[in-house]
Amino acid sequence: MTARTLAAWIGKRALGAVLTVLAASILIYGALRLVPGDPVLALTAGRRLTPEQIEAVRHRYGLDQGFLQGYLGWIGDALRLDLGTSFNYQTGVTSLITGRLGVSGLLVAYSAVLAIGFGTAVALVSAVKGGLVDRLASVAASVTTATPTFVAAIGLLALFSAGLGWFPATGAGDGFADRLWHLTLPAVAMSIAAFGVLARVGNAAFAEELGREHVEVARSRGAGGAAVIRRHVVRNALGPLLTVAGLLVASLFVGSAVVETAFGLDGVGSLLVSSVSRQDFPVVQGIALIAVLLFVTVNTLVDLALPFIDPRVTVGGLGR
Repeated sequence: MTARTLAAWIGKRALGAVLTVLAASILIYGALRLVPGDPVLALTAGRRLTPEQIEAVRHRYGLDQGFLQGYLGWIGDALRLDLGTSFNYQTGVTSLITGRLGVSGLLVAYSAVLAIGFGTAVALVSAVKGGLVDRLASVAASVTTATPTFVAAIGLLALFSAGLGWFPATGAGDGFADRLWHLTLPAVAMSIAAFGVLARVGNAAFAEELGREHVEVARSRGAGGAAVIRRHVVRNALGPLLTVAGLLVASLFVGSAVVETAFGLDGVGSLLVSSVSRQDFPVVQGIALIAVLLFVTVNTLVDLALPFIDPRVTVGGLGR
C-alpha cells in the first residue's frame, strides 16, 4: 500500500465523518424547531408581555429567523465554539457544558475501562475454558445486557449505599481519588449493559479464532498456550471487539443522563435532562451536537485503526 493510497483512504473517511456531522446538525436544529411549545414562555417565565416586547425577545435570541438563516447562523457560531446563550441560565452554552465535562468525561472513561476490561477478560476466559465457565459467562452476559441502566443504578444505590454504606449516594467528590470513589457506583451502573455486550461479542470472536486451522497448527508445533492465544487469537479477534467497543464508549456519553440524575451528579447528562424539561433549546442543541461529534469521531478513529490492528482488513481494497 502506497502513502498516496493511505492518504486518499483517510481523506475519504474524514470527509464522510464531516458530512455525517453536518447532516446530523441539520436534523438537530430542525427537530427542536418542531417541538411543541413556545420557547418565549421559558424565556419570560410566564410573565405577560406586550406584542412588541415578545417580538424583541424573539429577535434577541434569533427566534424570528427562517430555518435556513437560523441554521447557518447557529452552525457558523458552533464552528467558532459558540453554542449560543442559555434561555434559563442567561450564560454561554459552551461555558455551561465545559464546566460539567470534567465529571461526565471521567465518568464515561471510568465506565469504559470497567466495561472493556471486564468484558474482554470474561470473554477470553470463557472461550478458552469452555464448559461450565462458558455457560455461566453466557448467562451473566445475557442478564447484564438486558438490565436497564436505571434499574442497575437503583439496585446499586439500595445495596451498596443505603444498605451497606460502602459508597456515597450522591455528589462527585473533591480531588481525584475522592472523585473516583464517588463515581464508582455510577460507573458500574453505566458499564453493566456494555459489559454484557462486549462479553458476548468477545466470546464469539475468541471462540471463532480458537477453532481456526492456523491455531491448531501452531499448537501442534509445540507453541505455548499463552503465546498462541496472544499472537493468533487475541490479535485476530480485536477487530470486532474494537468496533463494538467504539460504539459502546460513544453511547456511554448519551447514557450518562440517567445515571447522573440518579446519583445527583452535576454533569452534562443531568444538564441535558433539566434543559429538556425547561425547553432550554440552545443547551439541548449544543449537547446533542457534541454527542454526535463524539460518536462520529470515536467511530471514525476505530475505522482508521482497524487495518493496523487486524491484518485481514484492507485499505482501499488493497492489502496493507
